[in-house]
Formats: sequence, structure tokens, C-alpha cells
Amino acid sequence: GAALIALALACNLPYLRLAATFDYPGILREPPETILAALTTGGAPLIATWYAFAACALIFAPLAMAHALPRTATQPALAIAAAIAGALAGLLQAMGLLRWVLVMPQIATMPDPATTFAALHAMGGAVIGEHLGQLATALHLGLMTAIHRREGRRTLAMTGAITTTLLTAGSFETPALALHLPGDPFAMAAIAGYLALTLWLNLAGLSLLRR
Repeated sequence: GAALIALALACNLPYLRLAATFDYPGILREPPETILAALTTGGAPLIATWYAFAACALIFAPLAMAHALPRTATQPALAIAAAIAGALAGLLQAMGLLRWVLVMPQIATMPDPATTFAALHAMGGAVIGEHLGQLATALHLGLMTAIHRREGRRTLAMTGAITTTLLTAGSFETPALALHLPGDPFAMAAIAGYLALTLWLNLAGLSLLRR
């Protein structure tokens, strides 16, 4: 319970720093030259911030498993599915974020980095992190919502259902852009979904501490 609350708070620290120093997440839709210039200007402190953000995503995986698996005695199918989805969510989102630490700085030093950057940015960020990782997070939340509903935890279940809906909607920003549809509503849903996830993690942590 304490770890869930700590993670909820810790994840917001690198996010806020990235928003202040890197214009995140709005900069992700800028031209490659603009993003690479900002990445180079940010230097080592910016890379360290991205690593901290990725570490938070990775830590989500074992905590999600630890939160779900104790329910295998009473709700085995839902608990195991939620644990697997949580592990995938943490892994996929960490992979997407780590591209800023392990790949993008090297691309920025190339003579003509724009094409390579655009391809890896789309695959590592839009596909792996923002779409698949976000869908896995929504799936984990949806399964945990079903568990909490059966346990009679109404506040957690309601918050989880709202978070699941927002994250699922937000994950379709990239497909919407590919279909030449407006991406802003999906982007706003994603931001709201992660704010709701922060609230859900705190509520889940407090629930465990009370037990």
C-alpha cells in the first residue's frame, strides 16, 4: 500500500519536470528537428529525468503483480489476468520512455537524423508506449475494477472504471492521427487518464494500508 502511494507521487515528479523543461507532452507532435534540438539543449539532466520516468513505469510492473496476485485464492482468473496485464503495462511503457535515454541521444548526433528519428519515435513512442502500453495499463485497471467491484470496494471500482475509460480513449490518439482525425481530444483523455491513475493508486494504497 505504501509503495503504491509512493509510486503515484514519484511518477508525477519527472512528468512535471519534463513539462517545465521539455514542453512535454506537447513537444512530441513537433517536427523532428525541433524535438532533437530541445533534447540536445537539455543535456544530461533531461536524459536523467527521462530515465527516472521510465524507472517509475518499470516499477509499476511488480507492484501491479503484487497488488493482483493475492486475489488468486478467491478470484484466480481475474487476478492472474490483471497481474499479467500490469506486468506488460509497466514493461511496454518503460520501453517507450527509455528510447529517450538509450536511442534518441545517439540519433541526435547523426549528420541527418530526422528520418531515423521519425521512424523510431513512431515505433518506440506512439506504438509501444502510447498505444500498446496505455492499452495494457487500461486492461490492468479494468480487471482490477472487476475485482474491486466483487469485493464491494465501490470507490475504487468507480475510480478504476473512469480511469480505464480515459486511458483506453487516450491510447487511440496515434490511430486517429493516422486516419487524419483530430488528435487533441484523445491527447486530453490520456492526460486525464493518468491524473485519474494517480488518484486510483493513492486510493488503492490507502485501502491496503487500512486492511
